[in-house]
Amino acid sequence: MNTPASPARNFWHRIRLSPGWMFGIAFGLRVLAIVLLHSYKFRTTDKNFSFGWEMGRIAASIASGHGFSNPFHDPTGATAWEPPLYCYLTAGVFRLFGIYSHLSSFVLLTLNSLFSALTCIPVFFISRRCFGERVAVGAAWTWALLPYAMYWSVRWVWETSLSALLLAIIFWVVITLEEREGLKPWALFGLLWGVAALNSPVLVGFLPASGLYAWYRRWKLGKRSLAGVALASVMSFGCITPWLVRDYQTFHKFIFIRANFGAELRLGNGPGANGMWMWFIHPTHDDLQFARYSQMGETAYVQARKQEALAWIRQDPARFLRVSLNRFIYYWYGVPRPDPWAVEAVKHALFTASSVLMVWGLFRAMRRRRPHAWLFFWLMLMFPLVYYVVFPHPRYRHPLEPEMTILAVYLICEASTP
Repeated sequence: MNTPASPARNFWHRIRLSPGWMFGIAFGLRVLAIVLLHSYKFRTTDKNFSFGWEMGRIAASIASGHGFSNPFHDPTGATAWEPPLYCYLTAGVFRLFGIYSHLSSFVLLTLNSLFSALTCIPVFFISRRCFGERVAVGAAWTWALLPYAMYWSVRWVWETSLSALLLAIIFWVVITLEEREGLKPWALFGLLWGVAALNSPVLVGFLPASGLYAWYRRWKLGKRSLAGVALASVMSFGCITPWLVRDYQTFHKFIFIRANFGAELRLGNGPGANGMWMWFIHPTHDDLQFARYSQMGETAYVQARKQEALAWIRQDPARFLRVSLNRFIYYWYGVPRPDPWAVEAVKHALFTASSVLMVWGLFRAMRRRRPHAWLFFWLMLMFPLVYYVVFPHPRYRHPLEPEMTILAVYLICEASTP
C-alpha cells in the first residue's frame, strides 16, 4: 500500500519546476533581507557617496537638472566616467522619490533584487537545455536561495545585478539561435548586446565569442546567418550610437561609452602595485588627484593616468606579469580584506570553493561533450580578461556567477549520481 505524500512534499513537487515560484520566492527573500538588514540606510558622513558612488553622484546631477556630470564630491562638469543606463535609472528614481532619500535607496535595491530574482529564469532554462532537469532545478533554486547570490542586489546601488541578468539572458539566446528561424531572434540578440553595452561595456568582452559561437553552430547545421548577423549589428549599434554621438559632441573625441579606462589602469599599475585596487590615489580619496582631474578635464586626466600606467608597464614587463598573475588569483580566490582572520578565512574558502567547483564542472562538461560546454568555456575565459590587467574586486565576478552556479550544481549532481 502506497503511503500518501506529505503536504510539504506535494507542495515541493508543484513548485520545483515553476520559474514563477522560483522568481517569487527569490524576490521575496531579497526584499525581506533589505528590510531586516536596513541596507537601504546608507551612511551620510561621506556626503552620501556610498549611495551609488560615482553612479549615484551622476544620477543626483541628472535629477537636479545639471545633466550627466559631476561624478565625484564636487562639481566638475560633463562626464563619461560611467556608462549611462544605470545612471539614468537611478536618476529617474531620484526624481520620483528624492535624491539620496531612504525611499529612493529602498526602491533601487528592490529593483536590483528584481533583476537578481529574474536571473533564476534564464539559469533554469540554460541548465535544463545543457544538463537536464535535475541540474536546472538545483541551479535555479540555489540562485534563488543562496545568500551570496543576494548580496550585491541588497547592498549596492550599482549595475551589478542587472549585468548578471543581461549576461544570462544573452547566454540563453545564443544557445537557442541554432534552432530558431527568421530575423527576430537576431534582432533580440543585437538589442540585448546594445543594452548590455550601455549598462556595462565590460560585458562586451563576451560579444565576439558569443556571436561567433552562434554563427558556427548554425553553419554546422547548414543554416544561413549573414542577414541575421547584419541585423544584430544594426540593432546593437543603433542602441549605442546616440550615446557615442553625445560623447563626441561633449568631448570632441571618440569615446566608447565610458572614458575612465586609463584612470582605472593606473589604479592597478604603478609604484607599489601588488594586484589590488590602489584606492588611495583615486580622485575620490586623493585631493591632489581630484585637483588634477578638475584642472585638466576628464579626458586629459584619463589620458595622463593611462600614460603613467603604460610607462610603468614598459619599464618592467616581467613585474607587470607578476602583478597580473596576482590579479588572476585574487579574481578567483578573493581579494584580501582587512577582516578578522577567521572571517577572512571563511570568506576566501567559500569564494575559492565556488571557483573550484566551476572549473571542475566546466572541464567535466567539456570532457563529456555536454551541449554548449564550449560557450561556458569562452565566457569564463573572455569576460575577466580586463580585470587581470586593471584590478579585481569581488563584485566584478558576479556577472559570471549565474553560469558558475550552473556548472557547480552540474558537478555536484554528477558526483551524487549512483
